Amino acid sequence: MIKKIEDIPVNYIDVGEGEIVLLLHGWGANITLYQGIIDTLKQGRRVIAPDMPGFGKTPEPPVPWCVDDYVDFVLKFIASFQIQRLSVVVHSFGGRVFFKMNAKEELPFTVERAVLIDSAGILPKKTWRQKASLRCYKLGRAFMSTKAMHFLYPDAVENMRRKRGSSDYNNATPLMRATLVKVVNEDLEPLIHLVKCPTLLIWGDLDTATPIEDARRMEELIADAGLVVCEGAGHFSYAEQPVKANGALKAFFS
Repeated sequence: MIKKIEDIPVNYIDVGEGEIVLLLHGWGANITLYQGIIDTLKQGRRVIAPDMPGFGKTPEPPVPWCVDDYVDFVLKFIASFQIQRLSVVVHSFGGRVFFKMNAKEELPFTVERAVLIDSAGILPKKTWRQKASLRCYKLGRAFMSTKAMHFLYPDAVENMRRKRGSSDYNNATPLMRATLVKVVNEDLEPLIHLVKCPTLLIWGDLDTATPIEDARRMEELIADAGLVVCEGAGHFSYAEQPVKANGALKAFFS
């Protein structure tokens, strides 16, 4: 299905009937990767899941966006359905959007329940070695960006970026790279305690993108939260341990 939000043709899924569940995907992902979750939740519920701008079949935003821009988009997307009550299921980057959306003083709808799957939001603390490495990278980039060095080595800066950048960064277009930089450098930990609805956390204990320590911290900060650990799973715990993850979803929503 396609729905225009602020002149952006948004690709989305709308299946099932009953209690409304909004699914927000992770960075670099799209709604097709969450079919198992959608099939589980649509049994007795209505699941709405958009490809957020820049992902899947939804075009990129007109300019690099920050988390607040994605929040505004999601609010307009929800408003287009005239929804007053809903639950949310988020994975990775979708968690960032949820935390900032939930922190707004007045929402035009009630969030009844939340599921955070390997959610982002807590900014990792940099070690002194990481700080030193970043400083060296910035100095080297500045030097190689000078007119003379750029003339001699025109690809040097881009090669440095690719060598240092994550797979998410390297696989993104220039506009989405700028968006990623805006998104990942914001620490949302101070907003997590504002989640007041019953919350389920599903996490892979081998997650390196959002470590299990993040899950335990979120469990501490959210008043009504419980954690389900998928042993041996990484950042896509719902796909690596689907029986456990979907079983936890069924139990939580029943």
